Amino acid sequence: MRDESTPASRTDARRAADPDAPKPGTAAKDVDPNPKTAPNPEGNTEKDPSDWVSGDEPMTGAQASYLKTLSEETGAEAYKSDLTKAQASMLIDELKSARNEKR
Repeated sequence: MRDESTPASRTDARRAADPDAPKPGTAAKDVDPNPKTAPNPEGNTEKDPSDWVSGDEPMTGAQASYLKTLSEETGAEAYKSDLTKAQASMLIDELKSARNEKR
């Protein structure tokens, strides 16, 4: 009978849960890259707000606060309490650009 606390048995349990997982000792260059980050990790860090799953939800408190701040800095009457997350994000980007152009 195997001792369940040994590293080999834990490795066997992981392999049983994910048979495609690389074997211990496999060189990193031989392991398939993570599809969440590959092939271009920088390319998947931004997503168009119109494609957001939660884009139709009300904006967050942080977005509301930042919009108010940016509105004050730029002099724009941009803040509206009924914006969605996606709308707020796009407006924040616009106001940041406008603020940076003023500088």
